[in-house]
Amino acid sequence: MLSLNIASGLPEIGLRPAGAGLASATAQPAGSDFASLLGRLASDTAAGVQQGEAAALAGIQGSLPLQTVVERVMAAERTLQAALAVRDKAVSAYQEISRMQI
Repeated sequence: MLSLNIASGLPEIGLRPAGAGLASATAQPAGSDFASLLGRLASDTAAGVQQGEAAALAGIQGSLPLQTVVERVMAAERTLQAALAVRDKAVSAYQEISRMQI
């Protein structure tokens, strides 16, 4: 399963054991399909960017130390870059599928 770690902005991938076959893939809980994965990625990205913006505003007001502001803004940037990389790969895969002969 792929999830986005807001702190690092990098996706975390959980691996299944080598013996896990098709039966375990179909026994996943409801809502763990690709569309819901992308939806969670989008909402996590939006939340990370909002946290970075809030930290920047708090830094401008002087209520947050500069190092904390920089860390949170950089984390938001990494989160956004990871989401853009996933989007680019999804678009590339869609284009590749659309070029296939039927």
